[in-house]
This record gives sequence, C-alpha cells and structure tokens, in this order.
Amino acid sequence: MASRWQDVQEQWRDWAPILKVLSVLWLVLAAFMTVPWLVLIIEEEPDARAFAQSIGIVLGAVALSWLATLRVEIFLKPWQMFLVTTLSWVSISTLASLPLVLGAPQLSFTNAVFESVSAITTTGSTILEGIDTLSDGLKLWRGMMQWLGGIGIIVMGIAILPFLKVGGMRLFHTESSDWSDKVMPRTGGIAKATLAIYVGFTLLAMLAYWLGGMATLDAVVHAMTSVATGGFANSDASFGAYADRPHLLWMASLFMLMGALPFVLYIRFLRGARMALWRDQQVQGLLLVLLVVILSLTGWHIWLGIPPGEALTHVTFNVISVVTTTGYASDDYSSWGALAIVAFFYLTFVGGCSGSTSGGMKIFRFQIASILLRNQLRYLIHASGVFPTRYNGQPITDDITRGVVAFSFFFFLTIAGLALGLAMMGLDIVTALSGAATAVANVGPGLGETIGPAGNFAPLPDAAKWLLCVGMLLGRLEILTVLVLLTPMFWRR
Repeated sequence: MASRWQDVQEQWRDWAPILKVLSVLWLVLAAFMTVPWLVLIIEEEPDARAFAQSIGIVLGAVALSWLATLRVEIFLKPWQMFLVTTLSWVSISTLASLPLVLGAPQLSFTNAVFESVSAITTTGSTILEGIDTLSDGLKLWRGMMQWLGGIGIIVMGIAILPFLKVGGMRLFHTESSDWSDKVMPRTGGIAKATLAIYVGFTLLAMLAYWLGGMATLDAVVHAMTSVATGGFANSDASFGAYADRPHLLWMASLFMLMGALPFVLYIRFLRGARMALWRDQQVQGLLLVLLVVILSLTGWHIWLGIPPGEALTHVTFNVISVVTTTGYASDDYSSWGALAIVAFFYLTFVGGCSGSTSGGMKIFRFQIASILLRNQLRYLIHASGVFPTRYNGQPITDDITRGVVAFSFFFFLTIAGLALGLAMMGLDIVTALSGAATAVANVGPGLGETIGPAGNFAPLPDAAKWLLCVGMLLGRLEILTVLVLLTPMFWRR
C-alpha cells in the first residue's frame, strides 16, 4: 500500500506542473472571453448569457486546477514540454468552443469543436453559414480565437519547437530556446517583444482597414485574422465581400505577408539589424515563390481575357492567402481552370516562414531539401568530394537533416492517411485529398464544390469533421510533437 501511495505521489509531481501551466493558459482564455461578452451586454444580445456561462466554466476549471497545484513550482522537463504543447492546444480548443455550443448558433458539439479547432490552429475552415447575420460578439470571438492562436504559434515556433528538435526546427535555435529544466527568463523577454510587434501589426491593420472603408467591427476582426494568417471573415463570401474595393485586397495581401515572415527578424530589425529580413534565405525563398507564381497565373488570366489590373489584384491576393495558409478568398479560384486548380493544390503545401503565424511545410524545408539534393547529385559525379551544407550561414547538421526528412515523410503520410479515411466515409477524391491537405497544412478552404472557396465544411459527416480536427492539430503542432506521445518509449522515460 505504501509503495502504491509513493507511485501516486511521484506521478502527481510529474503532472502537477503541467496542470498548473494549463490553468494559466485557461485563465488567459477566460480573460479574452470577457471582451465579446461585454460587447454583447452593451448591445443587449442574448448571446451574452452563453459567454457568461462559458467564462464561469473555464474559471471553475482554473480555480480547481490552481488550488490543486498551489504549492507546485513550474519546472518543466523536456518530456513535460511535449505534453504541455499538445494538451494546451487540445484543451484550449475545446474550452473555446463553449460559446458556440451555448450561444445563438447552438452548434452541435462536433461542429463547435471543429470551428474552434479551425480558429485556434488558424486553419480557417468553417462550418458556419449565414456568418453575416451572427451577433457582433460571436464575430469578434471568431476573430479573437484566431488572433490568440496566431501568437501561440509564434511563441511555439520560436521558443518551444527548436528546443524539442521537432521537424528540423533546431536550425532556428536561439537564446530563447534555452529551456534546460525550466523556463528561462530570456524566453520571457523575446516573447514580450514578439507580442508587442504582433499587437502593433494588428493595430496597424485595424487602422488601415478602417480608413479603407471597412466598418469598425469588420476592420477589427479582419485585422486579427490577417496578421494571424487565420482567414476567418465576417461574411460567407469571405474577402469576396470587398472584391469591388481592390485597395482592401492589396492591404490584406500585405498584412498576410507580414504575418508569414519570421517575427524574430522583426525584433532584430528593431534592434538595429536593418537588413535582417532581406538577407534571410527563408524570406528570399518565400518572396521568389510568390513572385514567380503570381506573374505566371496573372499572365494566364490575361491570356484568358481578364483585364490586367483585375487579374493581378485577385491572383496576388489569393496566391498570398493560400501560400501563407490564411485561407481568405476574393474569388472562387477553383473556377479559374485546370492550371489554377493544380497550382493552388501545390501551393497548399508550401506555407510561410518558420517563426511566423503561417502553417504548411514551411519554406525552409523545401530549401534544405534542394540543398541536399544538389549535394547528392554532386556526390554522384565526385564520389570523394567534400561539399559543405549551410543554410543562412549555419551548418546543416545531421539532426537537422533527420528532423526535416522525418517531418516531411510524416507530413505527407498524415495527409495520405486522412485522405484515405475521408474517402472511406464517402467523400469524393477531390474533397478527400484537398480536405486532408488543407487541414494538415492549416490553409482553410479546399477544392471542389463542397469545401472549395465558395463552399464550407458543414455538409461533411461528423466523423469526417473529427478526423479533420485531428489533422489540423497535427499540422499545427508539427506532427512529430504529437506522434512522440504515441511511442511506448516516451512513457517509459
């Protein structure tokens, strides 16, 4: 009996710090819930009660967790960081769905969790119809969920994943990634700087949209979802509601691109390294991809008879939206012809830069793969040659190569598995394959009549929605962070 009690105490010492960290994150979530709640109270909307109940539930969970871990200090070991990373995204996505279940839409639990997971992971897929008629508080909450997910993604990409050596992220190891056995003060410093820049970009976007003619609430929500590269809009037509105002499309293109660049480089820029952004290979690669694709598809549109200005505006907007994994749509690009459909399917996998709010493969993995391929071809010609591999001035070590290869393999394996599962549920091949890809890459809309830019995910069966939720979380957490939890070796420690 004494031995069992000692085992329980040992397990509690392992799990208590995890619970305490989660309770802090839940408290932040509850604090943000009060904003739409106050808006609904002012507007005397019935949804206010749903938010009040949701806040009460979350605060209850926080209180119980905090009391249970009152004397526990937060010293996180590496294995605990894997659990915190996964459990925080799962629990926050679940708790954030409460207003959608209890509020005016009164969504089913499946639909509410799908919408919430899509928001928190900044995927941007939606099951909601009649978004234009939602209460202001609910529209604001959808935008806030994506905004919170965006800053969480940046902090995770800068401070956590490099330390965990996930998916080749070790290449971006900075002083902020020095966790050892506890959270180091340096991490707090870089997180504050990142948050300040993130808030600054959001406020700038709000002002630009408002001056550009958007209503106040629309400017606020679209600013949050643009910088977070999330893609939720206040209309069923997405950004197509502003298709007659091209200046807003260009503004959004700029803010989506800003969100897809490494935030660490913004910090370096502000600290005096004025050329940090332009000298970074990731940024150069992303801009080159965008330039080539935009010019190619614009030429294709002009050849089809579309006016050059209109073609350039819509191609630029939609290409940047998909590559940065934002998921806005100003037009149904699945109707642009076979070339455009194939091009946008390929672009689904690209993603932005590491340390940004965007998802996808991330541009650096394609660049490293091309470097390795080039060197392999050299070895075939000069078997005894020595060809150093460097990226951004840093050597590409074996653990970085292993991380990139492992991530890339499981990235496409996950998409293949999800697509197979969706096909088994009766979905056609275009919906199944593009749905799996857009979920894992955190892009948002897929292809086809059902989940394409002109549709949504509401018609899918519940089982498919749960499968896509798993895909969205796997993609956002860089896959290996979750898969490591499924290995017996992890639990034996």
